Amino acid sequence: MAKRIDVSGLNAYYGSFLAIEDISMTVEPRSVTAFIGPSGCGKSTFLRTLNRMHEVTPGGRVEGKVMLDDENLYGAGIDPVSVRREVGMVFQRPNPFPTMSVYDNVAAGLRLNGKYKKSELDDIVEKSLRGANLWNEVKDRLNKPGSGLSGGQQQRLCIARAIAVEPNVLLMDEPCSALDPISTLAIEDLIGELKERFTIVIVTHNMQQAARVSDRTAFFNLAAVGQPGKLIEIDDTERIFSNPSVQATEDYISGRFG
Repeated sequence: MAKRIDVSGLNAYYGSFLAIEDISMTVEPRSVTAFIGPSGCGKSTFLRTLNRMHEVTPGGRVEGKVMLDDENLYGAGIDPVSVRREVGMVFQRPNPFPTMSVYDNVAAGLRLNGKYKKSELDDIVEKSLRGANLWNEVKDRLNKPGSGLSGGQQQRLCIARAIAVEPNVLLMDEPCSALDPISTLAIEDLIGELKERFTIVIVTHNMQQAARVSDRTAFFNLAAVGQPGKLIEIDDTERIFSNPSVQATEDYISGRFG
């Protein structure tokens, strides 16, 4: 079941360096929210705080609150591993497990999280591959290595792997940046379908992509190199691209910097 994210007063650090400062926003369930902004402004860092991946980085720590419905993901006693089951992630470059078959790639998270009969795994693997619009392309090669698929197929395999464990939120960090235009279009179409079931947050450097796939867009920026990244504004995507309320947003969207 898709869940709402409420972030308040969030700071993220690498050691003593403050990377992003005082970020507060709401991400609505069953919607796509895009993060845009110049390189180095903290978009991906902030994305990784939403499923506690940031603290896996040496020196990474977070202050503030991330609420998933009524649960504080940084509350006392909250297990980061269970957070990452609830908040799945798809990375910039397709990263199927290279020694595993297509089938085992999708089933990997399920096997970690519990015991399933073979028939149950079969059903979930098929459902997840169908959900990632990949089933018809791989149903006859489920036992072949996932690394043998094309780049676009590998990325959809990674999406199938992420949704197999039924997360509430799906984070995507530039999921199309390594893909050709046809594969990019397939992923964008898929995002539109997946938002019926999941809350989706996507980081993208492609503003046309943000305009195409997202319901809301958040613009991040930093005042100068070495300064922390900040959320400048967040609004309905149509308004951000047609009539932003902050001059810096308009300057970035119109190509004056970044």
